[in-house]
Amino acid sequence: MLRPWICRTCRLQQRLHRRSITSSSFRPASASASPVHPSPSKSSDDDTLRRVFDSQSFWRDFSQPASFSPDRKPTGLVQNQYLTSPEGFRTFAQVSLQKCQAIVSRVLAASTVDEYRALVRQLDRLSDLLCRVIDLSDFIRASHPDPPVQEAAGQAYALMFEYMNVLNTTTGLHDQLRAALAQPAVTAHWSSEETIVARILLQDFANSAIHMPPPERQRFVTLSNEISQLGSAFAHGAEPARSHVVVPTTDLRGLDPILIQQIKRWNPRSAAVPTVGLIPRLALRSTHNENVRREIYQATRTASSRQIQRLEQLLSKRTELAQLAGFPTFAHMTLKDKMAKSPEAVSEFLTSLVTSNRPDVQEELAQLQAQKGSQLQPWDHAYYVHQRVRRYELSEHARKSREWATIPEFFSLGTVMQGLSRLFDRLYGVRLIPREPAPGETWTPDVRRLDVVDESNHPLAVIYCDLFSRPNKHPNPAHFTLRCAREITPEEVAESAAMEGSAAVAHPNDGMATALDPHSQTLCQLPTIALVCDFPEPSSSTPSLLSEHNVRTLFHEMGHALHSILGQTRLQGISGTRCATDFAELPSVLMERFATDPSVLALYARHWQTDQPLSETMIQRMAQDRAAHGAIYGAVENEAQIMMALVDQAYHTAPVEHSSFLDTTKLYHQVCSTHASLPDPVDQHGRPSTSWQGFFGHLYGYGATYYSYIFDRAIANKLWEDVFEGGAAAVDRSAGERYKNEVLRWGGGRNGWECVAGVLGPQNASNANGRLVEGGDEAMREVGRWGLGRDGISG
Repeated sequence: MLRPWICRTCRLQQRLHRRSITSSSFRPASASASPVHPSPSKSSDDDTLRRVFDSQSFWRDFSQPASFSPDRKPTGLVQNQYLTSPEGFRTFAQVSLQKCQAIVSRVLAASTVDEYRALVRQLDRLSDLLCRVIDLSDFIRASHPDPPVQEAAGQAYALMFEYMNVLNTTTGLHDQLRAALAQPAVTAHWSSEETIVARILLQDFANSAIHMPPPERQRFVTLSNEISQLGSAFAHGAEPARSHVVVPTTDLRGLDPILIQQIKRWNPRSAAVPTVGLIPRLALRSTHNENVRREIYQATRTASSRQIQRLEQLLSKRTELAQLAGFPTFAHMTLKDKMAKSPEAVSEFLTSLVTSNRPDVQEELAQLQAQKGSQLQPWDHAYYVHQRVRRYELSEHARKSREWATIPEFFSLGTVMQGLSRLFDRLYGVRLIPREPAPGETWTPDVRRLDVVDESNHPLAVIYCDLFSRPNKHPNPAHFTLRCAREITPEEVAESAAMEGSAAVAHPNDGMATALDPHSQTLCQLPTIALVCDFPEPSSSTPSLLSEHNVRTLFHEMGHALHSILGQTRLQGISGTRCATDFAELPSVLMERFATDPSVLALYARHWQTDQPLSETMIQRMAQDRAAHGAIYGAVENEAQIMMALVDQAYHTAPVEHSSFLDTTKLYHQVCSTHASLPDPVDQHGRPSTSWQGFFGHLYGYGATYYSYIFDRAIANKLWEDVFEGGAAAVDRSAGERYKNEVLRWGGGRNGWECVAGVLGPQNASNANGRLVEGGDEAMREVGRWGLGRDGISG
């Protein structure tokens, strides 16, 4: 099956951490629902926010309904009025499907200028109807603990996804959109948002091969299905060529003796070191014997021939797909609607980044080589880095007080959420207010609902926070947009009103969050968001205490949410995170910089029991630790990410013939020998001795776009230094407004280069002579020159 033709962000969500979300109801009286009531005071909301996350007893009291009436109708999941039972998912999908079919009929029948003028809004609403079922059902089937609900949600998802594939073959939609675009009397009437969405939809039609003759289109569909199957098998089928490396136990000196006991074979003199999991990583860090490290390193970086075959088949079919669509390579097809635009521009960025990062890499490796005393090899890096880190920690931490071990006690989940709300209030004039969930509104009792409001208490969004660990919950942190922002037309309101008294729910947004725009007085669909993390569950006496890494993770995911909250557009196809893939991570990566900045820590880092603030001394030590660790291995970690992006580009720009497969192992080693400071070795005959690319599962989900994260990280570093002044303006309203107005509020409705150029301003040296606003190779080179820094590296 083809991917959905109408929603690029659904694809983005599958790639990037992922995303589906839950919602709740901000409904004005005009929508036949109760309005949001102003809170008693900002300080009261602030205190409650901390307590609902930190105190289990407070949460139990807070989450109980204030009043109960036996006549009260059950509330559906995320306030969706259909979802009061498993059967509701099927009703929800059927009603939405009928609305979709009615829109398709209207679009196909359009013939007058007025009808063509309304066409983009009709298609955008069609997209919204499809996505509101698919996104919510996909999220619930993965998150709800009740199997009947999971099954019903899966059925709703399948029904609407199948209909999407029907739309893939409905050439009349494509023809009508082209006809509208060809009429000046139509396009002159469109807003800038409508014009942008029309172009996006036309490109999405092209991506689905709807313009091709039937035989070619059928081949395109077949290839797409094969790529999906191969890609899934590759992403989930990573396996090493060898399951174990057998070595004498005496050669494992340095590794924890308890681990050695665990992997001993029946012969007590030998041990079988597995080639996947934690043990081989610990062995590379700790084992003194270099020959053993080399053998483990090579075995853990050599994928099975079956996995390599999957990859090479995947790449071959992707090339055929691109050429069928008229592109020389898959990268050319994928990058045309990204900020980069072309593989050549990505190459400019990555090679520039290699150059800017190289001096720091050489400095790090020189220190490690001096430590070893001879030529440093790739299997030495983890070992000597670990020694340097331990030496630093012993020298520094031995002099630190016992207070150092209590740092997580200053980062209870409640205080961190409180800090996020305070930061958003200072920078953007929005804050988080806890709300009592209605019965049946959440999928588990531990989910907290937050309403987002502006300084006038006007509702902006609903966030459901599913942040605690539980059995069978997926551990990866994620942000999901279950429903995007958009304007609800008077026609939709009238359509819903006409349904009063019928079996269907007569609310223009299925009962989910809406509000009147205070300026235009139009009804708006508000974003409904879910944040999912896997933090330790609080006990009856102790809240969930977060590590520094967990704090950064929460700030990262809330950065995505902020984009959805502030990027509210009239059309949902460009709202919030529905933007170019290589721009989508900018708000989240930038938010990480705020997490441990001293001026931001002063807003929230307080001991969960005593309420004492984190001391200035401890804040300085945290910063010193990050800097020290970054100086030890940050640049080499940056280089590893750059190499992965270079390999991704090399694979997806190679002109593979249909009759043959690309030699991915040979090309991987060519890229690394050209650009890596510690490339993987070759054997005595000059043949590659590793095939790490078989473990690079992101080659499927991020094909030709793996550069995106480090690209956005380079931009985020630049904005942090130039707009937020390296932290000096981290809580400054003028800096926040500048960033909001130039970047966040546009969603995907403005070219990413215009956003970057706008927020930096014409006076910025990097933006001289408008070099950024137009994008292109020079702009990509310039971003590469900005570099990645050495902060924000993984621990």
